[in-house]
Amino acid sequence: MKDKLINILTPSGAMETFITHPDRSGPFPVVIIYMDIWGVREELYDLARRVATVGYYCMVPDFYYRNGRVRHDYRNEHGQTLSTAVLDAGRLAAVRASRDTLTDAMVEDDTGAILDFLASGEPAHPGAMGCIGYCMGGRHVFRVAARFPDRFRATASLHGTHLVTDQADSPHTGMAKMQGELYCGFGETDGHAAPPIRKTLDETAKGCGVVYRPQLHLGADHGYALPDRDVYHKQAANRDWELMFAMFRAQLAPPA
Repeated sequence: MKDKLINILTPSGAMETFITHPDRSGPFPVVIIYMDIWGVREELYDLARRVATVGYYCMVPDFYYRNGRVRHDYRNEHGQTLSTAVLDAGRLAAVRASRDTLTDAMVEDDTGAILDFLASGEPAHPGAMGCIGYCMGGRHVFRVAARFPDRFRATASLHGTHLVTDQADSPHTGMAKMQGELYCGFGETDGHAAPPIRKTLDETAKGCGVVYRPQLHLGADHGYALPDRDVYHKQAANRDWELMFAMFRAQLAPPA
């Protein structure tokens, strides 16, 4: 495997990005991982490596770059990353402050810069791409799949937040523009995946060009898919991987 950290130039500055892909010539189909509220870290890099080992060019951009090199890492006595529900007020405020400075529009613009970078000589296949988003990243993949439907054909949103809102531009409305497949993994006890939210997504998907595949994981909570988390649900996460890799095989070019 080949790993590297590079800076991708955007209109707002230099965005540090982790890239990993097989130690072969390629080109490899591209999969971008969209970070959760905690920001980039080794945990996400390891998830990218899992994707890359089967033949993909996988990226983890640091979308917090406008605020410098932001890193949040709060753990319990077992070494597990704490959920926001158990953070003290000071730490919770710091995490939310980072999140609140990042708009969906910023992530869309940064993704455009990533697409330009990929065309500059990287061993990346120029066709259909995939993306995986966790938590707020699960919302961001809705945005970029709707903004760049000719590129993103395999979209995975895992315990995504605020997918359905009362705003006219609610992320779920973008399903009408998406192409390929959209997979959503939901935790049974996650407030961001309450039955009315899942029902709205189901109804919106009817008549859309994208193939929508939801999966409700019994006993799983918000954050279940991240292996370092205190709420990690191994069975649910493994099911996600099974379904996501099947989607990638169906929608993206065969791995080199």
